[in-house]
Amino acid sequence: MQLVESGGGLVQAGGSLLLSCRASVFTLDGYAIAWFRQIPGKDREAVSCIMARDGTTLYSNSVKGRFTISSDNAKHTVSLQMNSLKPENTAVYYCAAERIPPQLADNYWSSAPVYDSWGQGTQVTVSS
Repeated sequence: MQLVESGGGLVQAGGSLLLSCRASVFTLDGYAIAWFRQIPGKDREAVSCIMARDGTTLYSNSVKGRFTISSDNAKHTVSLQMNSLKPENTAVYYCAAERIPPQLADNYWSSAPVYDSWGQGTQVTVSS
């Protein structure tokens, strides 16, 4: 599966950005689609995940209430609406996909090694 992210850019603190991830797959059904972010010298950090089959969403505590993940299965696209952005949210944001059984989602969604398919990343820069 190929994943292509878009929507990154430069925004002031308190602003918003919408990231999109388009998957080259016949259907998103059965996949967990996640967003991770990474800054130089650090491991990839899980941000959010959506289970495409039933729409279950998961968030890291640091973004809960500010970021919203959604999917448009007909367009094979997952979006991440990021509001109230902070300078510490500056990173390269990656989209990832994997078939994760729903009953295991809570335990495994935030683990980067679980995912086989990754996008190329999109830079998000939040200025203070």
